[in-house]
Amino acid sequence: MQTKKVMVAMSGGVDSSVAAYLIKQQALETIGATLKLFNNVDVAVDTAKTCCSLRDVEDARAVATRLDIPYYVLNFVDYFKNDVIERFIASYQAAQTPNPCIDCNRYIKFEKMLMRAREIGFDYLATGHYAQIEQPQATGRYLLKKARDISKDQTYFLYCLTQAQLAQTIFPLGQLSKQEVRQIASAQNFVTAQKQESQDICFVKNSSYVDFIKRYTGEEPPKGEIVDKQGKVLGEHQGLYAYTIGQRKKIGLALPTPHYVCAKDMDSNRLIIGSKAELMQKTLIAKDVNLISCATIQGRVKVLAKARYNQTEQPAWLEQIDQDSYLVEFEQAQAAITPGQAVVFYQGEYVLGGGTIC
Repeated sequence: MQTKKVMVAMSGGVDSSVAAYLIKQQALETIGATLKLFNNVDVAVDTAKTCCSLRDVEDARAVATRLDIPYYVLNFVDYFKNDVIERFIASYQAAQTPNPCIDCNRYIKFEKMLMRAREIGFDYLATGHYAQIEQPQATGRYLLKKARDISKDQTYFLYCLTQAQLAQTIFPLGQLSKQEVRQIASAQNFVTAQKQESQDICFVKNSSYVDFIKRYTGEEPPKGEIVDKQGKVLGEHQGLYAYTIGQRKKIGLALPTPHYVCAKDMDSNRLIIGSKAELMQKTLIAKDVNLISCATIQGRVKVLAKARYNQTEQPAWLEQIDQDSYLVEFEQAQAAITPGQAVVFYQGEYVLGGGTIC
């Protein structure tokens, strides 16, 4: 049987280092590749807390050299600017809260990078994500399954993968815990063995996305009124994109009871705040939905849904209501359902699909 050829996405961290090692152990033809996504000077990142820095390239190259595999740096700066950074800014300017890691997976890693792998004659792309892919013979359809180490599971960020992409993707870490990954890296004397995990948004310094957007656009956001649910004016906000649904602190008001950001009205440029009870919702509408475990759904389907990454899955009903819109109805009201974030649907250990909250 012909040897399969695999490109490994190497971010310079311990996870992708071990992914490359495991692929090489399978006697597959292997190359490592790191994506150059932005110029550090342009975005003023803190390279100690993010991926994609010069140090990360050096670390990935050192691991590739130790594994004796070819290594390349792919310049995807323009792709990343158009498909991730500018989408990120446009979403905030539209009073939403984006998830750029999902856009990076969708438009960069599993679209542009996989395309580049195919162009140079490679069959698969392997990454250090904690997730699993299965293909039951009964249906032949590729399924996205949670990682064995649930505490590290990253399927929430991967719901956008298509059947074609899943067919050409390998997740070598799906059956491993983080501790096991570090043990393998230490045993191989990888420079990444004890490296801290990347944090924050990779192109935003110290998570100050407001300053990033101001600097990138050269514009100050327009100020406007802060109102309660009844429309009573309570104060002035500093620009709608400086606030997130569910935010309680740093609203700039001294009120006798806790109040939270409940909504952002673009038409009137108003920030709407309310009590904890007024923050709760039982339903949401999702668009741009990608289904994985099935091609379509019929009627109301029982699922477990996550409306943000760090949320525990919640029982809900899923129903398609028009060509591109799905209704999610939770059994219990949820706090801070946020437009722009992803909602992902699970059935057991498998991802049914997901979409963008609108």
